[in-house]
Amino acid sequence: MSDDTSGTLVKTLKDWRVALMLILVVFSIVSIYVIPPGISNGMTGNLQLGLDLEGGSWIQLSFQSEVIRFDTDEDPEYFAARIGDALDAEVFLFEEDRLEIRAPFTREELEPVFEENGATIVTFEEGVSQDTADQIKLILEDKVNNLGTKDARINTITGLNGVTQYIRLELAGVDIATAQQIVGSQGKFEIRIQTVGNETEHVLYGDAIKSVSTPTQDPPGSDVWGVGFTLSESGAAAFKDAANTYGATTNPDAHEIMMLLDDEIVYSASLNPKLAAELKTTPVRELRATTGAGEEGLEDAKALEIHLRAGALPVDVEIAGSGTVSASLGEHFKVMSVIAGLLALVAVAATVYYWYREPSIVLPMIGTNIAEIIILLGIATYLQQLDLASIAGLIAVLGTGIDQLVVITDEVIYEGRVPSENLYLKRFNRALGIIMVAACTTVIAMLPLAVMDLANLRGFAIITILGVLIGVIITRPAYGKIIMAIMSKKPGER
Repeated sequence: MSDDTSGTLVKTLKDWRVALMLILVVFSIVSIYVIPPGISNGMTGNLQLGLDLEGGSWIQLSFQSEVIRFDTDEDPEYFAARIGDALDAEVFLFEEDRLEIRAPFTREELEPVFEENGATIVTFEEGVSQDTADQIKLILEDKVNNLGTKDARINTITGLNGVTQYIRLELAGVDIATAQQIVGSQGKFEIRIQTVGNETEHVLYGDAIKSVSTPTQDPPGSDVWGVGFTLSESGAAAFKDAANTYGATTNPDAHEIMMLLDDEIVYSASLNPKLAAELKTTPVRELRATTGAGEEGLEDAKALEIHLRAGALPVDVEIAGSGTVSASLGEHFKVMSVIAGLLALVAVAATVYYWYREPSIVLPMIGTNIAEIIILLGIATYLQQLDLASIAGLIAVLGTGIDQLVVITDEVIYEGRVPSENLYLKRFNRALGIIMVAACTTVIAMLPLAVMDLANLRGFAIITILGVLIGVIITRPAYGKIIMAIMSKKPGER
């Protein structure tokens, strides 16, 4: 290698665009195989593999609940409370004219009840509201995390009317029996009372909690959030006796009430003075735990609601479908995915070589494309599971990446070599402009799939969007600098 060529290479590597691409390639390899050590997992390293490639189970749940749009002249909140009493079921009003009934009823069973209470049913849909679906998703995610199950995907399936009819769990590396256990398992919820110092005494378990409300502001319109819950008669009596026995009614600050889930404290506070005075003489079934003000108070209230339910879902569910992918079949898909990716790379390389017949152009193109895939995989280690749809996204990124590199190459090369620097930059910027428009179109087209819970299609969209962004921001500018350095040293024609 001549000194001139060596100097050009060093200068190219020092360019910030090329250096950034190389640093990200190294970072991605380290992320996949080193942090944490993943080399023992073979070529997949720390990549999160989905159900298709790892094997495991999936369960699709339907909800034993209905969403009703109604028409009445009465106050909606008062009407919802009356319907709840009439049906002896939990009723959740989430819009002025829509409520959720958290028990299984048919339209024929509900219509006479609504008519008796001065209302008519406008629409009837089986399922739950978006708020309830989000809460169920959080509870299931919490269960999965507590059981140490990794590589899990939980998606809600929601219609255009805003009603969620199904929720789907995909658990890689988990058998169907364990998956069903995750859905049905509950934690141990307990309320204890502080006695002397750090000592506490048992008051009641979670089975004494009959219902839990959604987070609300108290008083209404204030910025203070909390969660209301109802005790059984025996639970209320036990709570009253403990509060009086251990001094919480006379000195609330010295005898805090503690809530524990699986022996970990999730909430602790002293009794409200008004409640303490009432408990001296009367059991209280309707209680409220205040979590604080503002956005933080709301988030704490949402978490406490889940804890109060001890992992029990707010709505009964039934399994609408389930299935498994064996580990051997997952391994087969894994091998076939690698072969498909390599064949795609070889086909792309052959096509590009046929077009240019010049290794000094083809090799940087393929190298840049490989670097782009490595960076994408490195980022996916932290963000996204890889399943068959995601692999399809990787192959699509590989193909579109080469398309864009061809656009840059054809735009900047003039009669077999790079023109003057000013003309080169003008043509390169024009090529980048074309590529950015195409990238924006792709991102916009993929966004609906990325933000909607459409199971595997979401993974395809996310990988495609990430690949496009990595290409436009990192690898295309680096390739432009590399091809300029290579072709400016070539005196001949193509």
